[in-house]
Order: sequence, then C-alpha cells, then structure tokens
Amino acid sequence: MSAKRPAEPSPESIARSNRQRLAAEEGARAMVDVGKQAVDVRKNMARLRELRQAKEAADAALQASLPPPVPTKRKKKVTP
Repeated sequence: MSAKRPAEPSPESIARSNRQRLAAEEGARAMVDVGKQAVDVRKNMARLRELRQAKEAADAALQASLPPPVPTKRKKKVTP
C-alpha cells in the first residue's frame, strides 16, 4: 500500500484564507472603532445635556427674580 501525502494547499486557497483572515481582523477593528465612537457620542450628549439644563435653571432663576410683567390695557379702536 502506498501512503497518501497530505494535500498541499494551492496558492489560490492560501490567498483566499489570507483575505478572509485580513477581513476578519479589519472587521474586528471596525467594531472596536464603532464602539469607541458611540461612547464618545454618548459622553458629548451628556455634556451638552448638562449645559442645557444649567442654562435652563439659570434662565428660570432669572425669570423668578424679575418682577411679574404688568398687564397693559387694550386700546379701544376708534371707528370713524
């Protein structure tokens, strides 16, 4: 009986496996980048929300410290 040699991979299959490996690595890096960007966006949203709430609180305090507006009387229309 003759023993079979293990089949050597063809250059095409080696190239295909290398492309698949590179694509998987790039995909993993892309997912990490997307995750980092999402965290950055959420941090920025929280910062802007805090600024907006502080401004709204300052505006409300200013409105509360001002005297209430005096209602003006409506002028009567003069008909000729």
